[in-house]
Amino acid sequence: MRTIKRTARLALGAAAGAALALSSTTPASASTWELKHSHQKICVQTNYSHSTYLIAAVVGSWSTTIHMGMKNLPAGSTNESAPIPPGSNYTDPEDGSTTINGWIGLTFPPLPVGTYESQLAASDGTRTESNPVTINVKAWC
Repeated sequence: MRTIKRTARLALGAAAGAALALSSTTPASASTWELKHSHQKICVQTNYSHSTYLIAAVVGSWSTTIHMGMKNLPAGSTNESAPIPPGSNYTDPEDGSTTINGWIGLTFPPLPVGTYESQLAASDGTRTESNPVTINVKAWC
């Protein structure tokens, strides 16, 4: 009777361990992308509206659309970008270059002099990555 109980406990423990291990593994089809780090800086002249753009590189592979945008922009500012369709993008091993696949258009209203810290963000709906963007508003750039 003891042997049956011990065997049952061992089997139950092994099954629970296997279930735990399987639940934490990443499926082979999962996306393995990242937003390549680049701290970008923008200078905007005070008292004038201003339009510009930022560039970004998403590297790796992804199976769902990645959306890009800005967080914490100064009041009245807008941003617009095209989604990045499922695909892949890798750094060239020979020269280290990476294709830019993210573009974000920005429009700023007249702003007071100051420094604003924003974030360029990319998300596939499950994971979000972001990079800092410094916006300097000055009398002259």
